[in-house]
Amino acid sequence: MTQTVPLPLGLPMERDAGPFDPPRDITRLREARPVSPLIFPDGHEGWLVTGYDAVRQLMADTRFSSRQDIGVLHVPYETPGMPAMTEPSPQVPGLFIAMDPPDHTRLRRKLTGAFTVKRMKRLEEHISDIVERQLDEMARLAPPVDLVKAFALPVPSLVICEMLGVPYEDRESFQANSATFMEKDVALDDKMAAYTGLTTYLAELVSRKRATPGEDILSDLARDDDLSIEELTGIAFLLLLAGHETTANQLALGTFALLEHPEQAAALRAEPDLLPDAVEELMRYLSVADIFYRYATEDIELGGETIGKGSTVVVSLLAANHDPRRFDNPDALDVHRRARGHLSFGHGVHQCLGQQLARIEMRAGFGGLLRRFPTLQLAVPADEVKLRTDMNIYGVHALPVTWTETER
Repeated sequence: MTQTVPLPLGLPMERDAGPFDPPRDITRLREARPVSPLIFPDGHEGWLVTGYDAVRQLMADTRFSSRQDIGVLHVPYETPGMPAMTEPSPQVPGLFIAMDPPDHTRLRRKLTGAFTVKRMKRLEEHISDIVERQLDEMARLAPPVDLVKAFALPVPSLVICEMLGVPYEDRESFQANSATFMEKDVALDDKMAAYTGLTTYLAELVSRKRATPGEDILSDLARDDDLSIEELTGIAFLLLLAGHETTANQLALGTFALLEHPEQAAALRAEPDLLPDAVEELMRYLSVADIFYRYATEDIELGGETIGKGSTVVVSLLAANHDPRRFDNPDALDVHRRARGHLSFGHGVHQCLGQQLARIEMRAGFGGLLRRFPTLQLAVPADEVKLRTDMNIYGVHALPVTWTETER
C-alpha cells in the first residue's frame, strides 16, 4: 500500500539543517521515495519529485507541461491576502518560461542569438571591468558594509540593464517592484501593483525602442514585427527579473558560504584556476532557485510511479542537487568538486538561457572579491544574517561584511 505524504505548509521550507542545506524533511523523503505522492493544503493530490535522476528525466520530458493555464496551481503555502486559486492562470504573452513547444520554441529562438557562448565570451572583458569598478566603489567605503547593496546587487543589475537597454538610473523602481513581486507573504493587491508597475514601465520602454531602436537586446527584439508589444513586454519582464535577481542572490549567498568555509575560500585564493569548478559547485550547493512546477498532460511513468494526467508536480532542484546517488558527500561544499551536471540552471527545453552570462558574472565576482579583499569576513555572527526564506529566490537580505586591508 502506498502512503500519501502530506505536504508541509511553507514549501519551499526553511533550510532547517543549516542555511545552505536542504530541509531535513525533504532529505528524508528523497531517501525513502524520490517520487512521492503528496496532498496540498486544499486537499488536492499531487506529486513531489526530489531525486536527481527523476528530476532530470522530468525536466527533459515535455509531457510535463510548464503551462499554468492548463491546470490549477495549488499554492503549497498559505499567503495572507492571496485567495485560493481555483481557476487556471491565463498565459502571459511573452512569458515563455510558462509555455510549452511550439509557443515556447518560437519565442526562445528569437533570443538564442543574444545569449550564445561566443557572444558572452566577447562580453567577458567588459563584465570584468564592471566588476572591478564596483569593487573600487566598495573599497572606498568604510566597513562594515552590506555586500548586497555594495556589490552583489549592483553588478548583475548593471550588466543586464546595459545588455537589455534598460536605463540603470531606473533601477530603484524596478528593483523595489521585483522584490515585492518575488516576496511570498505579500498581499495580492501589493503583488499585482508591483507586477503592473514593472510591466507598465517595460511596455513604455519597448514601445520607445520599437519607434527608435538602439544597440541592445530589447531594441533587436523590437525590430521584429512578428513580436507584439505585449510579447515584448513579457520577454523584457522575464529577462530583467531573471537577469538580476538570481545572480545577485547567488553572489551574496555564495560569499556567505565561502566566509563560513574559510578553507574553501583559501583554496580559491591559492588556486584561481579553480574558479570555474567552484562556480558550478556553489550553484549546486546553494540552489537559490529551488522549487518549480510541472503539470502532467497524460499518465506518465516516473521513478517507478505513475503520475496521473492533470497532476500538479512539485520539483525540488535543491534536493536533486544534494542527492548522494549523484554527488558524493553532497552536503559538503568542495571547490575541487567537478559538479558539472547539477540542475541549478534547469534541464531540457527550459534550461536557463542566460547561464553563460551568469557563469561569467560569478567567476568575475567571486574572483574579484577574494583577490581585492583578502581579509573579508562577516561583520555580524552568522546566525544574525537575515536569510531570504520569505522570497521565491533564496539568498540573504543583507550581508554585513568588514575587512582590514584591500589589494589591487
